Amino acid sequence: MKKCSGESSSKLDRKIVERNRRIHMKGLCFKLASLIPTQHSKAPNSKDTLSQQNQLDLASSYIKQLRERIENLKERKEKATRSQLGIDANSTIDADNAMMVRSRLPVIELRDSGSSIEVMLISGLNKNFMLYEVISVLEEEGAEVVSASFSTVGDKVFHSLHAQVKISRVGVETSTVWQRLQDLIY
Repeated sequence: MKKCSGESSSKLDRKIVERNRRIHMKGLCFKLASLIPTQHSKAPNSKDTLSQQNQLDLASSYIKQLRERIENLKERKEKATRSQLGIDANSTIDADNAMMVRSRLPVIELRDSGSSIEVMLISGLNKNFMLYEVISVLEEEGAEVVSASFSTVGDKVFHSLHAQVKISRVGVETSTVWQRLQDLIY
């Protein structure tokens, strides 16, 4: 007799678990269907008139449409970027690499933090300059170079200079330093 009540108890547990699973799945399907815009729905009134299977099919087709749209937009972006850069549509160079190739070298970045200045220079191997000239510009404008380093990555040379202001109440006019570095490098 105990065996019979134990079996009915486990059957009842399985029924409860299965019912909860169905309720949970129904909630998830409803949530998914609510994410689909109404203009995409094929039903005339609303998504409520669609069966659960039709709602899932609708969601699946909507996701496929979104993927196709993303791919289409990526292609259009690539074409637009290529045309702006003047790259042939059949070229194997992608637009991002072309932008890097065509970016204007050398690049000067100047950061003024009050009592110190950091100068970052990026140049190509073919367009180089004398580092002592950059140091001279900084010193003539009232800064003392504390450290200077460089590294070469591919066909680019990265220079980093750190300088401190010699006379803190006078300071350094960074716009003048910027202009002189521009004149020196370009």
